[in-house]
Amino acid sequence: MTIEEKLKQRADSKCELCGSEAALSSYEIPPVTEATVENCVLVCGTCREQIENPEKMDANHWRCLNDSMWTPEPAVQVMAWRMLDRLRAEGWPQDLLDMLYLEPEVQQWAEDQGSTGNDEDTQPPTLDSNGATLESGDSVTLIKDLVVKGANFTAKRGTVVRNISLTDNPEQIEGRVNGTRIVLLSCFLKKQSN
Repeated sequence: MTIEEKLKQRADSKCELCGSEAALSSYEIPPVTEATVENCVLVCGTCREQIENPEKMDANHWRCLNDSMWTPEPAVQVMAWRMLDRLRAEGWPQDLLDMLYLEPEVQQWAEDQGSTGNDEDTQPPTLDSNGATLESGDSVTLIKDLVVKGANFTAKRGTVVRNISLTDNPEQIEGRVNGTRIVLLSCFLKKQSN
């Protein structure tokens, strides 16, 4: 039996990401040295095109990950995490990422090629007010009161923001303040020491 036939059997001949039954094919999850059923997923033409061509990304198509991310298949979990990570700026994917638990080795696999490596090499690091490098998951403290536009509250100096997320802009981070996910300028933040 070929890998694609085994995947169709595993996935009941449906895309493992969105459930579509059209134009199904095997997709090898990078980095791959040799394709196996364990490091491939069965995807439809729409999912494949958007995975391989990020500029054709339709964020609403990926709302299907709300269901498929709960699969017991590690390969599908990795693809769900990577697509949610890629769409993080949309807002709703971050909430799903916050809920998604992956075993440590699966999480490592997801992060290996989760973002395009070129972007990380060329993008400058996100720095706090003291020049310390900020990473996703860090905790920061606000160093001044910030009026949050559109949310009708002021984020007070000294507020701790835990488990921050980096954005495409190295001068901004995302985090939860008063239960609301907001974008904060890194120059108004101080990294907390662990």
